[in-house]
Amino acid sequence: MQRIGLAVVFTVSLFAPLAAEGQQGGKVHRVGVIATTSPVAELAGPEPVNPAVRAFVQGLRALGYVEGRNLILERRSAEGRFERFGGIITELVRLKADVIVTPGDPLSKVAKGITTTVPIVMASSANPVGEGLVQSLARPGGNITGLTTSVGPEIEAKRLEFLKAMVPGVSRVAYLGSREDKEWEGPRGQSVRAAAQAMGVTLVPAEFMPHQYTEAFALISRGRAEAVFVSGSATAYADRAVIVDLVSRARLPSVFYYQESVELGGLMSYGVNLADVWRRAASYVDKILKGAKPADLPVEQPTKFELVINLKAAKALGLTIPQSILVRADEVIQ
Repeated sequence: MQRIGLAVVFTVSLFAPLAAEGQQGGKVHRVGVIATTSPVAELAGPEPVNPAVRAFVQGLRALGYVEGRNLILERRSAEGRFERFGGIITELVRLKADVIVTPGDPLSKVAKGITTTVPIVMASSANPVGEGLVQSLARPGGNITGLTTSVGPEIEAKRLEFLKAMVPGVSRVAYLGSREDKEWEGPRGQSVRAAAQAMGVTLVPAEFMPHQYTEAFALISRGRAEAVFVSGSATAYADRAVIVDLVSRARLPSVFYYQESVELGGLMSYGVNLADVWRRAASYVDKILKGAKPADLPVEQPTKFELVINLKAAKALGLTIPQSILVRADEVIQ
């Protein structure tokens, strides 16, 4: 790993084959892909450990892009240090990236402030219009387009509804949210608070910083929370293994946004299939590399949300899953 400015850099470049390709007149595309919190090592190789980046790489490969032949894939991660965003984007612009792929709205906003010419593909935006990233979903209007992972904060209320249905007697639920993303005060947190009030549930705010959960889980314990509602932030996704372990140790039912957390042992999730979203992001990159302008590519919203349940986790907690929940599940992990 090499540090350039504030960016954490990991680059896989096979220079000799690329030079040969260039001599033959073939176009070699340079694409930057960034993770906000995942360790940079998880982005490496033809099948990255990071599920989202792996799906993106697979999507590019299916469209005919092969590293060492017609693609240089610049892989970067801020590794939880939001102050590195600017350095990473600046470095990719200096390298003359043809397209930069960003996760989350904070990083996309930094990218917009640095370049208005390099195409930006948002792989997982939460609120692109509200955050001022695009003029509208139908006509983005600038150098940014891509995909959202939410149709609005209402999805958060639905997650709480599923948790309440799974554990009918729950009355105190911890809201585990990112302090840097200000989720508790934002639209998502407000939606959950309103839903909790309507359901007669008391929310216990437990904010965390990247990779730092001791204080948050101390608050959960002191607040006598009976279940944990985990935010859909990029940080929570990157730290999913740690969060699942802490929730399991505390023997608390949990609801997540992404199914990868349930695959690791979380109780349930309700949200978009993140790997599928990132795989579709590859098609946006492909269109731009073939001449399309981001301003003319509508931002894609999710049309399907998946309910995933872990039976083993439910059994460990002594929970009997209501039939009404089981029949609605898109996937049940044994």
